Amino acid sequence: MDQMIEEKVKTIDTLVKIIADLKKKGKKVIHCHGVFDLLHPGHLRHFQAAKEKGDILVVTITPDEYVNKGPGRPIFNQKLRAESIAAIECVDFVAVNRWPTAVEAIRLLKPDVYAKGREYFHRGDDITGKIYEEEECVKSVGGVIYFTDEISFSSTNLINLHFNVFPDETKEYLDRFKKRHSAHSIIGYLKKIKNMKILVIGDAIIDEYHYCMAMGKSQKDDIIAAKYAHREVFNGGALAVASHAANFCDNVYLITVLGKENSYEDFIRQSLKKNLKYKFFMRDNAPTVVKRRFLDPSFLNKMLEIYYINDNRIDDSLEKKINLYLNECIGDYDLVIAADFGHGLITDNLIKTLCEKSRFLAVTAQTNSANRGFNLVIKYPRADYICIDEPELRLAIHDRFSDLRDVIRELTKEVNCGHIVITRGHHGSMGYFTKKGFISVPVFSEEVLDRMGAGDAFLSLTSPLACLGCPFDVINFTGNAVGALEVLIVGNRSFMEPAPLYKYITTLLK
Repeated sequence: MDQMIEEKVKTIDTLVKIIADLKKKGKKVIHCHGVFDLLHPGHLRHFQAAKEKGDILVVTITPDEYVNKGPGRPIFNQKLRAESIAAIECVDFVAVNRWPTAVEAIRLLKPDVYAKGREYFHRGDDITGKIYEEEECVKSVGGVIYFTDEISFSSTNLINLHFNVFPDETKEYLDRFKKRHSAHSIIGYLKKIKNMKILVIGDAIIDEYHYCMAMGKSQKDDIIAAKYAHREVFNGGALAVASHAANFCDNVYLITVLGKENSYEDFIRQSLKKNLKYKFFMRDNAPTVVKRRFLDPSFLNKMLEIYYINDNRIDDSLEKKINLYLNECIGDYDLVIAADFGHGLITDNLIKTLCEKSRFLAVTAQTNSANRGFNLVIKYPRADYICIDEPELRLAIHDRFSDLRDVIRELTKEVNCGHIVITRGHHGSMGYFTKKGFISVPVFSEEVLDRMGAGDAFLSLTSPLACLGCPFDVINFTGNAVGALEVLIVGNRSFMEPAPLYKYITTLLK
């Protein structure tokens, strides 16, 4: 690294001390912050205009782990981004931020002026809403916010145009889609979810990841011996579906069953969002369903999965209690999501109530190792929206090889439903709407860290959009965007949030 550049790039902690000393000497400090993934003339003009407002220009950049612009971003890692900015003459110091937003850096650096580009002047246009927090923070440390008024370019747009960040099929699809819909309009649909009333009913699952490092073959048995490292515990099943929804909707209610044996009730209660209300029914002679997976931490390769489960249907007494409760409250909700993982909760009688009493019923019926062939979506006589994957569809219709469109048509003969979405993994998704026909949406990213939970997130966000009557191509597009982000999250360490999704949608459509 060039010595001049090396002298400019500092850690945040070191920079705090340097800036404090400079301010004591009467120097006026200007602070800029951003991702700066692809430097362009607009950035140079922005930095030059900012420097004119003071003596020392400090630039902090978003660390790689918090660049919420979707898979494949940033194009350049934080070290290269910092070095590139340090090479600009008017920049005095550069540091990689340690936090997702600039607020913490502003609080530490205490700049006299915090400079943003003119695209932030209309604060309401900032999809993250962070500009308000940044402005409040800079004022609290005695500084002011300043908006430069220079030529503006979009790094994301330039990257989309000149870097092969999307497969050809995806690029062609996005070019067609953005002629019909804007990021602003899609984000507008998603924001409407906030005021809905959503009921989720389904099986509670605890997903455990036990990380183990393989040591080699056992001397006495034909098995691999592994050294235990640590574990993570996540809310899964209906708990995950409701948690995703609760990040977008203020009024989400969950009905589920926990086992009296090893219930995990305290963990579940403590980890659910405050706006997610719930009713737990307790089941005798059963644990809360736990799916324990053993993984190699290096590449997240899953080696073994163990179920702790009583997968018999709930007994008649408990079924009656749940059905009575469901009948009393179901009419209060705009949308009911049946998150049916086939572990004994959703019985025929509950299905009857769901189908007859729901204003809008969204259904998934998952096939997994515990229920393969016995938890088919065709047990629901009707639904307003169905979201399942391709193997679940083919298993339900007993058709392994026919064209996917023909299999979907057969499903509509078994279940009275006019809106069906089939997720297809690395092939994207296919949607069917009675009035519109079929739509196929390619995968947006081939980057996958962990597939677990992607279908739950897809269901959680597309069901409200379907209930709101959004254009059906928007529903599939949004689901694929959610899926592309979700497969970058290990297990259910976190649930889909508005800001990263809004940013990614904006990235896709620039």
